Amino acid sequence: MLKNPKYQDPKQILETVFGFDTFRPGQLRVIQHILERSHVLAVMPTGSGKSLCYQIPALATGQRAVIISPLVALMDDQVMALHALGVGAQRIHSNRTRAESVHAWRRFQKKTATLLYLSPERLMQDRMLAALQRLEVGLFVIDEAHCVSKWGPNFRPDYEDL
Repeated sequence: MLKNPKYQDPKQILETVFGFDTFRPGQLRVIQHILERSHVLAVMPTGSGKSLCYQIPALATGQRAVIISPLVALMDDQVMALHALGVGAQRIHSNRTRAESVHAWRRFQKKTATLLYLSPERLMQDRMLAALQRLEVGLFVIDEAHCVSKWGPNFRPDYEDL
């Protein structure tokens, strides 16, 4: 286990926040690399708990995390599940009203929500990029990264820009 007094213990977060006793294969190794500030590419099967690999480091450090996701339903499900666990998370995507997006941004800006899920199209707007540059963001995640090469400029040009 990573021993750094600046961070909460990932195992404790796994147990107290998410209700699991043990990590699945590969999870702890990915989490440790992230906490050591290494770039990580985690290729894991569906259902292996990839989301915990970036959610736990964000909670352990208390730093803001931006998660880019191509799937609106996945973002909505993740944020609702995190809310049910008492975790501050927000989302900004095309199915959200302007008022909802502004509210989500303000919570992320004030750090009452430390996880912000964004669609690539929302991220790549000049205003969003400028706003993010004014904040301290500790973790930047591209979830479902295979979509970058799979969909790329043919389907979603903003993936190419990532």
